[in-house]
Amino acid sequence: MENTNGINGVKGTNGILHKPRSASRSLPLMTDILGLSLNDRLLFAVPKKGRLNQACLDLLHGSDIQFHRHSRLDIALVKNLPLALIFLPAADIPTFVGEGRVDLGITGRDQVDEHECVSPPTATEGVAEVLDLGFGKCTLQVQVPQKGELLKPEDLIGKNVVTSFVNLTEKYFRRLEAEQAGNETNGDSNGEAKLKTKIKYIGGSVEAACALGVADGIVDLVESGETMRAAGLKAISTVVTTSAILIKSKHPSDPKLVDLITARIKGVITAQKYVLCSYNIERPKLDAATKITPGKRAPTINSLEEDGWVAVQVMVEKKEIAVVMDRLTEAGACDILVMKIDNSRTG
Repeated sequence: MENTNGINGVKGTNGILHKPRSASRSLPLMTDILGLSLNDRLLFAVPKKGRLNQACLDLLHGSDIQFHRHSRLDIALVKNLPLALIFLPAADIPTFVGEGRVDLGITGRDQVDEHECVSPPTATEGVAEVLDLGFGKCTLQVQVPQKGELLKPEDLIGKNVVTSFVNLTEKYFRRLEAEQAGNETNGDSNGEAKLKTKIKYIGGSVEAACALGVADGIVDLVESGETMRAAGLKAISTVVTTSAILIKSKHPSDPKLVDLITARIKGVITAQKYVLCSYNIERPKLDAATKITPGKRAPTINSLEEDGWVAVQVMVEKKEIAVVMDRLTEAGACDILVMKIDNSRTG
């Protein structure tokens, strides 16, 4: 596959970055305007704003991907790797990666699912999920006013529903309507039932739609639920569960560099999840202690100069370390130390 080494997009009056045009026309123009050369660089798309942006920047920093983003520019050249970062709306990243315009990207699984509703993956096109990054976890939920007669998602059939995820919402209500109607079709020439539910697109502040009388219900992302409750809404169903994921093109320009970046990112994710715990214990008590701390693969055990004692080093999930330390103390361990892991490479 030809390596285009670039991207193109046209921002319309609605602020949406439209799908890329022909690379032969657009890419030289983009690079000429910015005064940057993207030749021989892997292209890595990152959310330019929103809930995933800061976590992605922290992940890049931890992976020693060194760059400086000039103000108002959506392209940054990496200093220590043949890599260029492309800052895009998270919703557009599956399109650019799926069409092979960009090699790697970070976005939400919800955005990939939304994209694949209208552009199903094939053997040569579409994205491949590389790694679940473990942050940005939330759910896409059907929501209705807390004080009202709508109690279940079926109650919204035939009514107005507002969302930023039109394709996933249409797929959800099409299935719901088919189940309610017993899979009877209702009149499209291709045999697909006509959708009764009226789905409208709003790009932001979706939670205000019900209060303003625009919608009877909404489909929107819920993280903590505070915004939903503040808007007087309640969730009645979940469409999808999502988190941030690393995706790649099915034909990346430099597969070895993709593997290198993936290993670095995976190492940072592991380091954020685990701590290194070390302790001393008498050998007869070792079996009980290692059952408490089995490690990611296995604990490292070394004999001490004091007869009958061993030193143990083991990775423990950060969220469990306080309880683990309590249990180790009860098992007879002493000199328990916990150390932060800055980075890692694990199997």
